[in-house]
Amino acid sequence: MEKIIIFDTTLRDGEQSPGASLNVYEKVEIARQLEKLKVNVIEAGFPISSPEQFEAVQRISEQVKVIVAALARAKEIDIKTAYEAIKNAEKKRIHTFSSTSDFHILGKFGDEKYGSNLEEKRKTVLQMSYDAVAYAKTFCDDVEFSAEDAGRTDIGYLADIIETAIDAGATTVNIPDTTGYTMPFEFGNMIAELKRRVKNIDKAIISVHCHNDLGLAVANSISAIQNGARQVECTVNGIGERAGNASLEEIVMALNVRKDLFDFQTDIITKEIYTTSKIVSGFTGIIVQPNKAIVGENAFAHESGIHQDGMLKNRNTYEIMTPDSVGAVKTKIVLGRHSGRHGLKARLFELGYNLTEEEIDKAYKRFTEIADKKKEVYDEDLRTLMGDEFFKSDEFYHLEYLQVNAGINLIPTATVQIKIKNEIVQESSTGDGPIDAILNAIDRALKIKPKVEDYHVRSVTAGREAMGEVTIRIRSDNKSYIGKGVSTDIIEASAKAYIQAINHFSNKILS
Repeated sequence: MEKIIIFDTTLRDGEQSPGASLNVYEKVEIARQLEKLKVNVIEAGFPISSPEQFEAVQRISEQVKVIVAALARAKEIDIKTAYEAIKNAEKKRIHTFSSTSDFHILGKFGDEKYGSNLEEKRKTVLQMSYDAVAYAKTFCDDVEFSAEDAGRTDIGYLADIIETAIDAGATTVNIPDTTGYTMPFEFGNMIAELKRRVKNIDKAIISVHCHNDLGLAVANSISAIQNGARQVECTVNGIGERAGNASLEEIVMALNVRKDLFDFQTDIITKEIYTTSKIVSGFTGIIVQPNKAIVGENAFAHESGIHQDGMLKNRNTYEIMTPDSVGAVKTKIVLGRHSGRHGLKARLFELGYNLTEEEIDKAYKRFTEIADKKKEVYDEDLRTLMGDEFFKSDEFYHLEYLQVNAGINLIPTATVQIKIKNEIVQESSTGDGPIDAILNAIDRALKIKPKVEDYHVRSVTAGREAMGEVTIRIRSDNKSYIGKGVSTDIIEASAKAYIQAINHFSNKILS
């Protein structure tokens, strides 16, 4: 069976999901889990974009053994910075790109520098691409070149630029459907045509990077594999720009389940899929939709009487894979208020979290607070705990105190105290309800007024004592930021979620 290389871009393209900002600690933890999942390449970030991005790529490069890729535009400063970030990696790759479609070339490149007409601009981009790959090659043997918006690029010009990139030393050439525009048969034909037209194509691995704007990212990726692609760029839970990227778990399990059709295999440890999904969801604050294939809560649920009857008689009647095959086995309650640090550490390790003693101390303090409020702590409580804000090192604002008065025939009123560095500010406000009153009080205390785009609350586990998880997305300066708060009290969880979203926004401004 031929091997398909899994190039995971959760930490780069996935983080570009609106509001899904990850700090350095969270990126490193996700990278460690991706290594356990056995992805072949981790695209750790875009180092030139910010000091935090650089640090995250650098830290990941020093802590995982798989190939670590850093993204760079076709500019010397980008490429040199990318190398500086990954130079300590055991296996390193520089990933550079140029825009190739007429839409991009005419829209991005000015006349003065790139030429006054399309043909001149194309020639300039062709030379720019060659120079970028050749320059990257002076730092690193493993160089990947991407033709941005290849899905809408003239096939003749696309073949020329791919051939040029390989001549310059590219070992992987990526064909992205950047806008999610192509149909599966069309995208597959494009890969096959490139194999026919590009004379030196045998000197590089063909990669694909498909977006999901029409819901076809996975189908396009599989069609590309059938036609000669041997690397797939994807993300956990399919997160990413706009409608997201091709979903790693869906591609892997499609190849796994349909071995009767596909003579391909991956190195992915499928039993780590569910854990990886939960870790990414917890840290990004992006909730996995219940009916999401492979990792959604309903992926292995059966409610119809006919389906339940069939399942009881023979699981194969309605399941083409087992929950166990992706690590989605329902686990028992194992911890409570009398559990110690060692028990907590061992269970978290089983759930995919490998913590230092200092981190265990932080986790245990928060765990005991939860255990005091709940008789039994479930695995889902622990996963949520690990995604909670107590691990965040970039907290500029901290909620110190909260009091809410609300009821029938009573105007909802909230009072908050927020710590800003060494200063405590306090404000009160009213609102249409207790949540609105809290948000208004926080706005008054911080003298800001971001727009709340989305508010979502859910119970993490069943029962009256369930942990409540609140996710809030705010918008400021035309950018979205997600915050998540967890508590057995959803009022408190709402305040924490709002503060966390504001922290993400504030840290972008301060950096």
